[in-house]
Amino acid sequence: MARRILKITGSEAESFLQGLVTNDLKRLDQGLVYAALLTPQGKYLADFFLLRHEGAILLDVDAGLAPMLMQRLSLYKLRADVQIAETGMALRRGTGPAPEGALPDPRHPDLGWRLYGAEGGTDGTDFDRIRVAHCIPETGIELTPETYILEAGFERLGGVDFRKGCYVGQEVTARMKHKTELKKGLALVAVHGEAPVGTEITTQDGKSAGTLYTQSGGRGIAWLRHDRAGPGMSAGTARVDPLGS
Repeated sequence: MARRILKITGSEAESFLQGLVTNDLKRLDQGLVYAALLTPQGKYLADFFLLRHEGAILLDVDAGLAPMLMQRLSLYKLRADVQIAETGMALRRGTGPAPEGALPDPRHPDLGWRLYGAEGGTDGTDFDRIRVAHCIPETGIELTPETYILEAGFERLGGVDFRKGCYVGQEVTARMKHKTELKKGLALVAVHGEAPVGTEITTQDGKSAGTLYTQSGGRGIAWLRHDRAGPGMSAGTARVDPLGS
């Protein structure tokens, strides 16, 4: 998917972002940081990568979310010494030998590296196959405005920090963290057949059990109600069986 790279500058840039996003910007010292911006009600608005670059913080976000994200950040900054601008930079991704300046994708080692510069594209890696293998959600597919990030596996992906202090949506996210068990969320399923992304999953007795999303190699990422998930579910003409999260 197309990406846009934003540049955030100013003397208060880091403290400004620290009070908004789900992860701890102290991790920027270690490389890329994966994070999200939430609504005050704890629901997903955007996920992105942050990195330090030439005295600025770069923000790598899905191109379709960039205008909304820039507008939302501009509303939050008020009189803070923060400037938000687009860059002409592009993203290149791959899983082969990492070129100079490339940074590891922090979500999972199998996702390889990300490199920011003048040239974009990939090295031909099938990233959907990797995402499905590790149940990693994608912007605009599994990650939608109704998403709660813990149900989408953000803790497993290193996208949220529970010790950093307050951020937008933190109270709801913290409450979900301390529940004994999440009642729904992303999980891996076996898919026998094919179904379009977004197909409803139903139980053997016709009850709604979730939604089927990205599929690869006979497996898929599904949003499931755990109390209804079980063998012999269906998504259109495909049979769906749970495999675990």
